[in-house]
Amino acid sequence: MARVRGAGVRGARVPREVSRVLVLSPNWLGDAVMALPAIADVRRHFHGARLIVAARRSVADLFRVTPGVDQVVVLEPPEVSTLHAQEADVAILLPNSFKSAWLVKRAAVAERWGYAADFRGPLLTRSVARPRQSVHQAEYYQRLVRELGIESGPLEPALIVPDEAVAAARTLLDSRGWNPSRPLVAVAPGAAYGTAKRWLPAHYASLVAAIVTHGAQCVLVGSAGDAETTQWIQGLVPEEARGDVIDLTGATTLSSLVGVMAVANTFVSNDSGAMHVAAAVRVPVVAIFGPTREYETRPLARAGGRTEVLIHPVWCRPCMLRECPIDHRCMKGLTPERVFASVREVMAR
Repeated sequence: MARVRGAGVRGARVPREVSRVLVLSPNWLGDAVMALPAIADVRRHFHGARLIVAARRSVADLFRVTPGVDQVVVLEPPEVSTLHAQEADVAILLPNSFKSAWLVKRAAVAERWGYAADFRGPLLTRSVARPRQSVHQAEYYQRLVRELGIESGPLEPALIVPDEAVAAARTLLDSRGWNPSRPLVAVAPGAAYGTAKRWLPAHYASLVAAIVTHGAQCVLVGSAGDAETTQWIQGLVPEEARGDVIDLTGATTLSSLVGVMAVANTFVSNDSGAMHVAAAVRVPVVAIFGPTREYETRPLARAGGRTEVLIHPVWCRPCMLRECPIDHRCMKGLTPERVFASVREVMAR
């Protein structure tokens, strides 16, 4: 069992024994990955306790390959009874929502800790003021647990890649024409939150063609919702290069995607959840940022890994808009030649 301390935290209580810790995960894949350093801090601090992560089904599998997590609970109705059954001593809320605090309150978790946000202060037993300055999202989560008296470790998301996931990825790639003797570049052209975050399909097609021309193969990855984009890209790739482009869009689970990433030599992506997963797997990442704030959501390299963030500086970025109201200049101005140069550099290192 581990003890908790609460100096400087609103609602701090007398130290007590903790045997079961429940962490509520963020709901978006990228945010969930950026929460991993904070979860690692919780794991180290409560080293004798059972660590349970509750997450939406869309991100739950991430925590099955997260070091130190003892149990993953999928948050589906009836959520209250699901959480109550965990018999947790402490719940740490990474989402800022009122709903998350209301859930653990109704689930009778005695200690409920989180940021003072969304008018949920009365539902929390210990609350932390949110930072006023802009910080990286991973630091935002880590700051929460640090203010709760939990020492910070490296700001470095880490995922375990199971051997069976790599084997399954190799089998899937083999079935689609992969040549293991050639370098493999994984490309994820999709992104949630609107089209403004997506680099142009024509640019991706030029990049893919250049990669193939220089001796590598490409694998396109993404959710089923990205299929139209990847089909468009394949249609724009010169016919002589299409045979070296493998399209796995919609064909992977999170587990098999992690396996594909582990096999790949480099990963190219917009600002997306897949980008963060790739960095946590330690594959070199070339990240394309348009309207979003790279200083808040850039991919964090694992020890021994590397990430490159590319932007085209224009007066209107970062606007944080879902759709560009003008000419999408932040993405149009980021040329395929520049991205390809970064891919070659990252692969060489």
